[in-house]
Amino acid sequence: MATDHQQCPVAVIGAGVMGTAIATTVLGSGLPVVLLDVGQAELDRAERTIEIQLRHARMMDALPSGRAPGRLVTTTSSSALAGARAVVEAVVEHEATKVGVLTDVAGIVDADTPLISNTSGIPIDTLADPLPRPQQLIGTHFMNPAYLIDLVEVIRGRRTDEATVTAVTELLAALNRRAVVVRDSPGFVTSRLLHPMLNDAARLVDEDVATAEDVDRLMVGCLGHRTGPLRTADLIGLDNLVDSLAALYERTGEQRYRPCEQLLAKVHDGHLGQKSGRGFYDYREALS
Repeated sequence: MATDHQQCPVAVIGAGVMGTAIATTVLGSGLPVVLLDVGQAELDRAERTIEIQLRHARMMDALPSGRAPGRLVTTTSSSALAGARAVVEAVVEHEATKVGVLTDVAGIVDADTPLISNTSGIPIDTLADPLPRPQQLIGTHFMNPAYLIDLVEVIRGRRTDEATVTAVTELLAALNRRAVVVRDSPGFVTSRLLHPMLNDAARLVDEDVATAEDVDRLMVGCLGHRTGPLRTADLIGLDNLVDSLAALYERTGEQRYRPCEQLLAKVHDGHLGQKSGRGFYDYREALS
């Protein structure tokens, strides 16, 4: 008999930047979460981060009123995913890693449980190929910070069935999120447009045309960008951005997606953005 998914937790795989933010979003809407990662240290760090993000979301009036936060369970055991309402995969932006995780999960959860890959650009059909039930797979692209941004790009693969689309859009509605459903392609809509702009912004710094601060100041003041492209890149994580650009370049062959030297150098030096304390900006005082 199929599980009553309405009463079950949402499972999130990956306690990194996006997985933690997605878990915060679900918990803040009053729904329970099972958060899975391979290491206890990562889970402990995620729990502390989630507490901070929930406070931030309350301060920004971004949580539904009158709802107590959902219950968080952290685990390193994939058996805890059984019976989940939906499973959100939020591991690194590497195709083989994502496929491995999704294949394992497909063998644990019910046949009608949506498998959601939170990818910034890998085509859903590519990830679905090895799965026993490709109709279960759908993509989401939560923007960071997910607990503050209420619009979510949803990617329907060629084999994604209507029941999966309905289940995921209903789940997002329960999270007070608006869904925009798009067709599958490398990078979808947001990454195809945003990531080459971030790449070009970094290239301008590399060419000594302008400082990171001036690039962002011009984009905010003249063109209405909310934070500026390079602060956005730091928030995404420069390693994540490089991985996404490389995947787009591999699939499209378009030079605008080839990661520029400035981004590659920062990743090589471990300057990954906010999460590491340094990127285009210095965050070490805020982290101390």
